Amino acid sequence: MAVSKNPETLAPDQEPSNASDLRRRPASSSSAAASPAVPDSSSRTSPSITENWTAALDGDSGAGAVGNDDLKERIGEANDLGEKKKASSGDKVGRGEVPVGFVDRPSAPVHVRVVESPLSSDTIFQQSHAGLVNLCVVILIAVNSRLIIENLMKYGLLIGSGFFFSSRLLRDWPLLICSLTLPVFPLGAYMVEKLAYRKFISEPVVVSLHVILIIATIMYPVFVILRCNSTVLSGLNLMLFASSVCLKLVSYAHANYDLRSSSNSIDKGTSYLNLYKSQGVSFKSLVYFIMAPTLCYQPSYPRTTCIRKGWVICQLVKLVIFTGVMGFIIEQYIDPIIKNSQHPLKGNVLNAMERILKLSIPTLYVWLCLFYCTFHLWLNILAELLHFGDREFYKDWWNAKTIEEYWRMWNMPVHKWMLRHVYLPCIRNGIPKGAAMVISFSISAIFHELCIGIPCHIFKLWAFIGIMFQVPLVILTKYLQNKFKNAMVGNMIFWFFFSIYGQPMCILLYYHDVMNRKVRTE
Repeated sequence: MAVSKNPETLAPDQEPSNASDLRRRPASSSSAAASPAVPDSSSRTSPSITENWTAALDGDSGAGAVGNDDLKERIGEANDLGEKKKASSGDKVGRGEVPVGFVDRPSAPVHVRVVESPLSSDTIFQQSHAGLVNLCVVILIAVNSRLIIENLMKYGLLIGSGFFFSSRLLRDWPLLICSLTLPVFPLGAYMVEKLAYRKFISEPVVVSLHVILIIATIMYPVFVILRCNSTVLSGLNLMLFASSVCLKLVSYAHANYDLRSSSNSIDKGTSYLNLYKSQGVSFKSLVYFIMAPTLCYQPSYPRTTCIRKGWVICQLVKLVIFTGVMGFIIEQYIDPIIKNSQHPLKGNVLNAMERILKLSIPTLYVWLCLFYCTFHLWLNILAELLHFGDREFYKDWWNAKTIEEYWRMWNMPVHKWMLRHVYLPCIRNGIPKGAAMVISFSISAIFHELCIGIPCHIFKLWAFIGIMFQVPLVILTKYLQNKFKNAMVGNMIFWFFFSIYGQPMCILLYYHDVMNRKVRTE
């Protein structure tokens, strides 16, 4: 591109009316310059200069230089910014003397606007970090692959046939009988409600009979587990099933009591009340409720129209795969770590901290797999087979900023039950919100202790204390969230208390107590 040795100059009074005048002029035949101008105090980029650069870019002869498009775009943005600021300030200062034909030369301007760095504090959250997320995923895969290889080289394959089937399970046949006879208690609750609907028994008698049935539902498996000295896994499964039936019976009794007492006060057009009046106490509704993936009773539920058989098979395959992944992590990582550890409340504090931190990652993986298998796979499979429509079994608890948000989102069936049958009744009876929250956590702590302590044959209340410890954590995390005003900080605090410290500590406590009990009994 040739440059004239005698470039033209554009005085302020000879300024083109618009940028198109300059675009029509070949850069090879003319250059523009002007007398020195006073810089615009309201803008760090001169709009007149950028207009001349744009004109030179558009008027350049030849095939066009590589990189001109990007420079045009930057010049255009700077020009727009400068024009806006110049219009607002009413500045009429003339343009500077700028050679038009130098945009493709080594002296071409490349710095034409004020721009912050992508990682600066003002723009870091406006950038896309998808590439960094991909990098973290690649690093995570690489690090975990190395750990798997290192573990296999150190311990070998520890999973044996006993993981899938053990002769000890045959000694737990009383627990199987107990689980098969538990539906007797819902049948008793149905008979009580049938008598109450026909007004054969008074309301105090109805309440007393339901209380007896609910207590018997949870105490019956406790008695069987303690008498049979069952394995931890068998006892855990039975206690989870019994706790589910117990909560369902509470909801069944409470909901039917509310329907009976409200039959004269609720609007006559209420669908549930009309269904209750027309059908009464339906045995079919009770059977569906006991089998459905919900803890809250109502006479009818939203239903789907068909069963997706292919989808069900796919979910079952995923369930088998992730169950195997959990078994691999438990046998290859968690079991060796806790066997080589000391009781966390005894011995060296640094050793206990090291074991807790080492145990936190595999424990977190197992917990995530357990959550996925239970709340996403199993409950959705059950809902699909039963045409159950409401499948909000969890929310995005992984984004929780406080412990309170986590407990509201991670287990929706229990949360809805607690809200409907514990928290809101407390509020309606004048109990303060703080006290109602403590009552809710207390009930949750009791069931956690029953489901963990009873199968382990340990009665040191570690699970109860761990759940009740959530109450001050709720207050603390809410305070920190309000103080920092940052969702990321609150989410990081939640993950620390939940996965890095809480779960590994509970596992170590129960494991060593179970091992000590075995030593004493043997």
